[in-house]
Amino acid sequence: MRTAAFLYPWDVVGDPAAAGRLAGLGIQQVTLASAYHSTRALTPRHPRHRIVTARHSAVLYPPDPARWAGRALRPATQDWTAGPDPFGAAARALADAGLEVHTWVVLAHNSRLGAEHPAAVVRNAYGDPYPWAPCIARPEVREYLVDLAAEAAVRPGAQGTELESCGWYGLAHLHAHDKTGGVPLTGAAQYLMSVCFCTVCAAGYARLGVPAQEVRAAVVRALEPQWSAGPEGLEGPGDREGERAAVEELLGAELAGLLRSWRDGAARTLQRAAVRAVRDAAADRFRVLLHADPAAHRCGANVGVDVADVLAHADGAVLPCTGDAAARADVLGPFADRRTGVADRPAGGADCRAGAAAAAGASVTAGASVTARASASTIAANFTVVSGLGGSPGTLAADAAHAASLGATELRLYHAGLASDRDLVAVGDALREIGDNSGKRTAC
Repeated sequence: MRTAAFLYPWDVVGDPAAAGRLAGLGIQQVTLASAYHSTRALTPRHPRHRIVTARHSAVLYPPDPARWAGRALRPATQDWTAGPDPFGAAARALADAGLEVHTWVVLAHNSRLGAEHPAAVVRNAYGDPYPWAPCIARPEVREYLVDLAAEAAVRPGAQGTELESCGWYGLAHLHAHDKTGGVPLTGAAQYLMSVCFCTVCAAGYARLGVPAQEVRAAVVRALEPQWSAGPEGLEGPGDREGERAAVEELLGAELAGLLRSWRDGAARTLQRAAVRAVRDAAADRFRVLLHADPAAHRCGANVGVDVADVLAHADGAVLPCTGDAAARADVLGPFADRRTGVADRPAGGADCRAGAAAAAGASVTAGASVTARASASTIAANFTVVSGLGGSPGTLAADAAHAASLGATELRLYHAGLASDRDLVAVGDALREIGDNSGKRTAC
C-alpha cells in the first residue's frame, strides 16, 4: 500500500541523516510543506535545534515577484529556516534518498493575512472576526488562494500536491493560550459559529432571497441555548448526518438550505479553480489531492466537500482516519462508495482495487466521464502516528488494514518530523508488516 509521510523542510535542512532515515521507514513519498501556517514544532532528532517557531503563515520557497507585484494579498516569506529556498533544499535531499516529493499547501488558514486585511476574513453572526480564516467567498481572497495554490504546488522536484484548507475555515482553531472551551459546542453549533456575515456573504444571502439581518438573527437565536445550558446540559458533537439534521432543526429547512447553497457553491468553485490552476501550472502529469471531509458543512484543515464533485475534478482526497473503526467508516465510506459506484468493489484488498481502477481508466483525459475519474481516484487514509498528539503507531498495521477494507487505496502518516524515535520504530515495523501481508495476497 503506497504510503507517504508529512514533513516540514526544517526537519531536513541542516540534518544530513534525515532523508535516509525517512527512506528507511519503508515509505515511498514525502508530502513536504511548501506553504504553511504559523506553528511551534518539535524536531526531536535534528542535530542543531529542538524547537522551530514559525511565527506566521509563509511560503517556504522564494515567491515569484512578478506574480505578486502590486497586489494587496500576497504570501509572506520566512526567516526561521536557513537558506533562500528551504523547500527546494529539502526536496532535493529527499529525492536523492529515493523518495518521491509532493507539495503540502495550506490555503485558507492564514492569521497574518487576516491581521493585515481584517475585511477579508470570516465574521460570525455576532460580528466577531476570525483573523485565521480568510473568507473564501470574497473575490480578492479567491484570487489570492488560486494563485497561491498554483505557485506553491508546482515546485521544482515535486510530482504532485496535497491542498489543505481548500474551502471554508471556521471557529475551530488551535490558538495560543486558547480559552474558548468553557462551553463545549455541538457539531451543529460549531457550524453556526462558522457561518460568515462579511459584506460579500451578506450580499450573497440577499441575492438568494433572504436579507442578511434575518439570517443573522436566526443564527443568533439558534445559538442562544448553547450559552445558557452550560457544559452539563450539552451533548457532544454528533455524527455527520446528525449535525446536518440538527442545523435544519435549529434554523428551519429554508434557511439551512440557503446557507448550504451559498457555502457549498463557494467551496466547490474555489476547489475547481485551485485544481485547474495547479494543472495549468504543471507541465506534466501532476497529481492533485484535497484534504477533505465528506460532510460539506464541516470546516477546517479537512474541508467539507461535495464528494462526487471532488472526485470528478481532482485526483482524490486525503481523509482524517485517526480514531476508532466507526469514525474511519464514517469518513471513508462516502468516498469509497462514490469511487466504486460504477461497478461492484473488487475483492482482494487495496492492490486489487488499484488494478481495477487502472483497468477502468486510471489515466483520465479531460474529456473522460465523471465516473471514470471517480473510479480511478486516490483515497488516502491519514493516520496520526505521533503518540503525544493522540496517535497510535502501535496499531497502524491493523488500522491500515481496516481502512483498506473500507476502500482506502493509500496511507498518509502525520507526522514523521514530530514523532519520537519510538513512534518511528513502530511505524517502520507496521509498514514492514503491511508489506509482508501484501505480498501474501492472492491474485485478483
